Amino acid sequence: MIWRVGEKDAYGLLAELLRETEGMESLPGIARQPGGKPYFENYVNLHFSVSHSGVLSLCALGETAVGADVELVRPRSGGLPRYALSEGEYAWYLERGGRWEDFYTLWTLKEARTKCTGEGIFHTAARRVSVPLLQPGEEAFWEGFSFTALAGESWRGAVCLKIL
Repeated sequence: MIWRVGEKDAYGLLAELLRETEGMESLPGIARQPGGKPYFENYVNLHFSVSHSGVLSLCALGETAVGADVELVRPRSGGLPRYALSEGEYAWYLERGGRWEDFYTLWTLKEARTKCTGEGIFHTAARRVSVPLLQPGEEAFWEGFSFTALAGESWRGAVCLKIL
C-alpha cells in the first residue's frame, strides 16, 4: 500500500500516485459499489480510497481493499468522544489527557477501517468499530487489517489495508 497527503484535490493526489506507480496518464473510469465505495471500473486488482478535510487531502492505493481518512483537528461537542469511542478507547483517550488530537487519531482509524470494508462510518455505530490504540507514526495488524496512524501539526489521518 502507498499513500500520499497534501494540500491538493484528493483525486489530483490519486492521479499523481497512479502516474508515478502505474504509469497512467489520467484517472481511469471510476464507479461506485452499492454502499458508495468508489472503485476503478477496469482495474479490479487496484484499490483506492480518498479523503479530504478543509484544504488537506489523503489518498491511498493498494492491491487489496484500502481505506483512508484525514481530519483537521478542531474542537467538537464535548460529548462526542464518549459517544463515538468504545469503553477501552475512551479510557485510552482520557489517560492521554482527553486531547482532540488523540480523539481524531482514533476517529480516523475507525473511518479508514469502514472505508476499507465499504461499510462507511455512518452505517454502523462508531463505538462498535474496533481499531488498535495507535499513536501517530505507529502501525499495527488488527483483526485482518493493517493500520497506520498519520499526523501533522494540525491534522490526523489513517490508512487501513485488508490483509488477505
